[in-house]
Parts: sequence; structure tokens; C-alpha cells
Amino acid sequence: MGKKIKKEAEPPPKDVLPRNLQRLNTMGAAGNLYFDPLTIESKKVATVVLMLNSPEEEILAKACEAIYRFALKGEENKATLLELGAVEPLTKLLTHEDKIVRRNATMILGILASNNDVKKLLRELDVMSSVIAQLAPEEVLIHEFATLCLANMSAEYTSKVQIYEHGGLEPLIRLLASPDPDVKKNSIECIYNLAQDFQCRAMLQELNAIPSILDLLKSEYPIIQLLALKTLGVITNDKEARAMLRDNQGVDHLIKVLETKELNDLHTEALSVMANCLEDMDTLVLIQQTGILKKLLSFAENSTIPDIQKNAAKAITKAAYDPEIRKLFHEQEVEKCLVALLGSENDGTKIAACQAISVMCENSGSKEFFNNQGIPQLIQLLKSDSEEVREAAALALANLTTCNTANVIAAAEADGIDPLINILSSNRDGAIANAATVLANMAMQEPLRVKMQNHDVMHALLGPLCSANTVVQSKAALMVATTACDVEARTELRNSGGLEPLVELLCSKNDEVRRHASWAVMVCANDELMAVELFRLGALDILEEINLSVSRKNKFSEAAYNKLLNNYLSLKYSLTGYLSSSNIINDGFYDYGRINPGTKLLPLKDLCLQEPSDLRAVLLVNSKSSDVSPPASMEDKSSDIGYGRSISSSSSLRRVSKEKTNYPFSTRSGSPTEDKLEPTSGRNTAVSKSTTKEKGSRKGRGKKEEEKVKEEEEVAAAPKLTGEGSPDKEWYPPSDLDFCVYVDEVTKSIFPITNIEEQIEALAKYVAEKMGGKVSKEKLHDFGWELHISELKFQLKSNVVPIGQIKKGIFYHRALLFKALADKIGIGCSLVRGEYGRAWNEVKLMNESRKGLIGALPPLEVYVVDLMFHPGRLMKLRSKEADLYRYL
Repeated sequence: MGKKIKKEAEPPPKDVLPRNLQRLNTMGAAGNLYFDPLTIESKKVATVVLMLNSPEEEILAKACEAIYRFALKGEENKATLLELGAVEPLTKLLTHEDKIVRRNATMILGILASNNDVKKLLRELDVMSSVIAQLAPEEVLIHEFATLCLANMSAEYTSKVQIYEHGGLEPLIRLLASPDPDVKKNSIECIYNLAQDFQCRAMLQELNAIPSILDLLKSEYPIIQLLALKTLGVITNDKEARAMLRDNQGVDHLIKVLETKELNDLHTEALSVMANCLEDMDTLVLIQQTGILKKLLSFAENSTIPDIQKNAAKAITKAAYDPEIRKLFHEQEVEKCLVALLGSENDGTKIAACQAISVMCENSGSKEFFNNQGIPQLIQLLKSDSEEVREAAALALANLTTCNTANVIAAAEADGIDPLINILSSNRDGAIANAATVLANMAMQEPLRVKMQNHDVMHALLGPLCSANTVVQSKAALMVATTACDVEARTELRNSGGLEPLVELLCSKNDEVRRHASWAVMVCANDELMAVELFRLGALDILEEINLSVSRKNKFSEAAYNKLLNNYLSLKYSLTGYLSSSNIINDGFYDYGRINPGTKLLPLKDLCLQEPSDLRAVLLVNSKSSDVSPPASMEDKSSDIGYGRSISSSSSLRRVSKEKTNYPFSTRSGSPTEDKLEPTSGRNTAVSKSTTKEKGSRKGRGKKEEEKVKEEEEVAAAPKLTGEGSPDKEWYPPSDLDFCVYVDEVTKSIFPITNIEEQIEALAKYVAEKMGGKVSKEKLHDFGWELHISELKFQLKSNVVPIGQIKKGIFYHRALLFKALADKIGIGCSLVRGEYGRAWNEVKLMNESRKGLIGALPPLEVYVVDLMFHPGRLMKLRSKEADLYRYL
């Protein structure tokens, strides 16, 4: 092997030497280094993004161009650029010295700013001042994309604040006059977004932006005109802006838009601006004086575009809230236009017209106009398939019929009752409330109230009364208050189950609901049957609680409480121990005795069906005669009186007053022979015992046997006729034939007396005679009234004792009988319960010593009537003898 010889390294070919070395070899003595131009082609966006950090202007410019083209291709590319971190270096390039680099960066950011994530990052980087700086006098292209970036950014509130604080409004307004339509479009869009904020609107007025915006209405580009109108629609919500618009002939510009058929797609927005102008009285007067208002109304009425008609009606609605403007509208016969719009086929137009009518009818002249034109059309709209239309029509009718009898009658004559009642079952609370208001207005007229009842209106109220919406609850309660004015309506309400939810509304925390519910309860408590039912449902306790609260009570709650007591006198006397002269005792009144507040008073029926006990006897006042009575028992056929029995004649009255009954209080069933008995006449039925005996002696034996057979047949037939044993038997309070005789006698003998004092004395002596006569104080404990009452309870098999059957009575028995008889013949007296079985009557009389004095009538003095110790004596209230009578 030969010796290896080391091969010398060959120099690289000259053409592959590094360029810098070649350049170095060719350089002069100065020895400066430089890099020859290098053309790079990249298909990776990430590489181009990296180039955004290059210090060379040419590279930056070309990188920006490439990124701009990439971003234009779609949202995904924008998101990609965000992920690659392209946004931050681009924001730095906004302040680059090179105009081309600055322009290209602005173009990219203008495109990227439509992406929400990019907008968020731009806000964090606080680049707003740099973007606004591009609005300075520059080439149009920079303005276009800078304004595009601001338009995209201004949709968000934080960006609005940044643009405002960095003074962006002034250059934007200046650019509205740019020759480039894109710059105009982007600028006005940005201003529109900024105008949503009240501070920006105020600044626009200071910068006198309205003339520049009005000039945009002359643009040949619809999008610019549309944005200008939208901006005007926002800023003219302010009074000062409307004045500026008027001063700059803005109304003329708007009219030109409306009169140009080719611009019909702008008419809706133009009308929106006009609606704001109509709120300004000076502008409205100008419009009216120049005949523009007539043109507007004609334009709205004859337009075939639903949105235009709808917005025209909305414009009228908005402006008509001002009373002066309503008056001017009425003078211009705006009502005719609104009635015409009711006939539109578009639901939105109908709704807007109804809303306009509901506002316009606040003017009395307009309300009268709609009486003949408008109400029939509104009634037809109540039958619409659209819930919204029905609600709007009901609203208009509610306002039209409030405090206007003529319109109420017109609505009823247009057959409005039935569709209004149907709306009470609507799914929309507003529709129900409006319909209830109209029906409540109608119910103020008695003939219409009767018609409503024929349409089963009380049953239809059940749903609204159970609503969870306070407005519906309030209107439903108001409707009950206006419709339940007669017994039939109240009975229908009770049978429909409407009393329970009505009482629940008394507990509402809403003042209006509670007030209307109290009113309704006051109306419903107008008869004793309803008052008893309301008491059973707890209405009295709730009202008492309400009236204890200073913040919750109202005049209706106090009136309802008093009405409830005054129409349930049994409860009032048990609770308060007092009945005034205006509290007239009617049949069915019973004195249970004193009860504590919150204690439930059992109904008379329940008390009658209870077995007798050691409890205090319940005193019953009842002069009504039942049509039928329980049949006579086989053990006591001699008894021919039972609770619920009629009075046949004077002889039978006298007879039954002396006989005792063995029948307990029961449900109404008995012999049909009682149907043949004649009712009590107005004649005196009291006759002597000798007459009774004489009539009895003339009866032959055959006659008695005949009557006996007949009675047995009738008793046998009674269950078949009355359905004895059926749970549905109707119950009547037991009759008191003795009391019937008392009423007849005092009516005959005492009522004709002309002197009131003599009447009182005669009645007092009569009551004392029927209750055991005069009783001295010393013999009061030997009177034996307790045993007598116990015997009656045993005989009647009940704790309830009719007042007429008590023949030995003391203070509270006699006071009750005196009050009951006095009320029958029109003697005014009160009934007062004391302690330890004491009760007394008070009457008001004129002092004899002061009669004949010249001047005003002297005040009446109160006297206590003695029914025990010296019957007929009148003792001045709080005198020594009166106090001895009233207290132990």
C-alpha cells in the first residue's frame, strides 16, 4: 500500500460562494455590507404573519396586502389570523411612518373588526385613538377602512364610550361630506350607533350634525339615506334636536322623501322621524299651517304599504299624548284617518289604529266623533282571530266608554256584550282587563246590566277573579262591584263559585285590587243571605284586619265591613251588642248571645238542627209562614202546628198560639194540607176564648172523623210529594205564629196612634203583657223565666226558641221583642245589650219643654224604654232611674 497523501480541500465554485463574500470581494475600500434583494414565496399564513414584525417597509406592505386578501375570504380566515397573533402587530402598524404600511394595516383592521373576538381584543389593546387618528385628512382609502373599523366597533357600549372620549364624533361628522360613498356610509352608520347614547346625542347637537345628516337624504345610495333617516329618528327623540331639524327645513326634506314613490322603501323610516316631529308643538303648528299634516294623513290613509299605515298610526299615538296636540289633531279630523285604518287587512295596522284611538279619545270631541264612526268597527275587531287585535280593540273601547254613556249605549247596540264576555276567557291578560273595564262601564246602565246577566256574565267572571295578574284581578273585582247590584246577579255569582276568589282578593298586597275587592264585597253584602255566606268565607275577619292597618285600609273596606254587619244583623248584635234604629230586624234574625271577635257564628240552620243543651237559648224572630210543615206525629195528633206552618184563619191563629208543639226544627217537609192554608191577612186575628170554644162545640162527631181520615191520607201522601228523606230538601227557618199574631195586633191597634210617645208607651205595655207582665225588682228572682225557657227548649227539641213563644221573658227577651215589633210598625228604636242578661231599647224624642221655640229644631234626646218594672215609662239616658234599669 502506498502512503496516503492528504488531499487539499478545493475551494467551492465561484458561483456558490456566499453573496456577501462576493459582494465583499467586489466592494470598494469602504468595506460596507449589504443584502441583495430576495424574493420569497410563502403559502403559509403563519409565515406572512411573522413578516409583520419586519423592520422593512416593503416587506410590511406586501405582508399586509397578502393578509388583507386572506381576511376578505371569510370569517374562518379572520379567526385564523386572530389565533396566529396578527392583530397586535397590525395595531402597531397604525402609527407606522410609511403611509402605505399604515394604509394597509388600517384596511386589514377594518375587515377584521367585524369579528367579535377581534373587537374584544382591540378594546383591550386600546387602539381607538390610533384608529381615530386615521380620520385626519388622508387619502380616501384610509378613511374608508378607518370608518369601517369604527362602525364595527361602535356596536358595543364600551367602544362607544372610547370613541366619544377620544373625540371621534367631530371627524366622523366631517367625513359625512366626503366624496366617497363608502366613507359616508361607514361614518353615518357609526354615528347612528353612537346616537343610541344620550351623551353622544347631546354632542351631536353641539357639533351641529343635523344639517350634514339631512344632506345625506339627497344621496343616490338608498343605504346612506336609510341610515340617515334612522339616525334622525334616534336623535329627534330630544326636544332640542327637533327644534334644530325644524330650523334646518328638515320637515321639507322628509316630505320630499315621502312624496317620491321611488323611495317607498324609505317611507317607513321617514314617518318615524315625522312622528317625533309631531311631538313638538311648534313643529306641529308649522306642519299644520303649511298643509303638510293633511298630506300626511292622506298619505297614510291611501298608502298600500301596511308598514307605512302602521307607522302613521303610531306617529299619531305618540304625539297625541299631549293634550294640545290632541286638540289640534281633532281639528284636523285625524279620527277619520284612524277609522279608515281600522279597515286595513293588516293586523299590525289595526292594532296601531286602535291604540291611536284609545289615546285620541282622551279628547272629548274625539270621543263623541267615535260614537257613530269607530265603535261598530271596534266591536267587529273583538271577533278577530288575532288575540293582539282583540286586546287593542278592547283597550280602545275601554277608553271610549269610560265616563261616556252615549258610547256605552253605542257599544251595546253594536252587539258588543257577547264578544266582550267571550274575551274574558282570553289567554291575554291585557285583553281580559280591557274587556272587563268595558263591561263594568256598561253595567252602570241598568238595562245593559240586565242584558249582561242574560249572557251569563257572572259565570264568565270566575276565571278573571282567579287570575294571578293584579290588573285583571282589579278589573274583575270592579266588574263584580258594578254588576252584582241585584239579588239574581249575586245569586248567580255565588252559585258559580265566585265569592271564594273574591274574598281571597281582599288579602291582596295591591292597593287597587284590595280597594275594588272591598267595593265588590260591599255590593254583594246587600242582602242577608250573601252576607252570611261572605261571613262564612272569612270576609268579615279579613276586613277587620285590613281596617286595623293604616296603610292597607280604604273607604271601601270600612264601608264593606259595616255593610256586612248591617246586612247580617244577627252577627252584628252578637259581636257589638248594638243595633241602631236604622238596623231593621227582618225575619230570620236570631240572637245567639255575645260572641268574641274571631269566633264563628253558626248559621241558623245548623243551630236549629242541634239537640237542646244547657247553652243559652237562641232567640228567633220570624213572621214568615212556611208553605208546608212537618206532618203531625201519631203520638200527638192534637198538635196542629209545626215549624214552617202557614196561618189559616183568625181562629186557627188563636188556637195555635195556645197549643204546644212536639216537632223539632227540621228541613221543610210535611203534610200537603198546609198548602191549602191561607196566608196571614192584614186584619186583627185575635179573638176571645169563648168564640173559640163556641166554634169547637159546634163541630159534630162525623165532622171530626172526616177530618181525621183526611189528615191521615194527607200525611201518608206527604213523603211522595215532598221527597222526604232526600238530601236535597229545601230548608226553611221555623215559623212563629204567635209573633205573627203580635205583628197583626200592633199593626191594628198601635200603628194608627199619631203621637210617637204614646205609640212607644202602648207598645212597651203590649210587650210586657206578652212577656209575663210587670215584674218588680224584689220579685225578679222569683219570676221563673229560666224554667219556662227550658221547657220550651225541651218541647221544641232545639236551643232555638221563637220569640213569640216566650211567655215569661226578662230584659233581653222583651228588648228584642220590642225592637222587632217597633221595626214592623215604623217606630225608630235601638237595641243595646248589657251585662248579666240586661238589654234595653233607646228611643229619640223631642223635649216637650222646648217645643214651640223659634229657631232651628232642638236636638232630640235619648230615652230608655222601661219594659220590666214600670212598662211604658221613658227614662232619660244616663239618668239615675235609667242606670238602675240598665245595670245591676
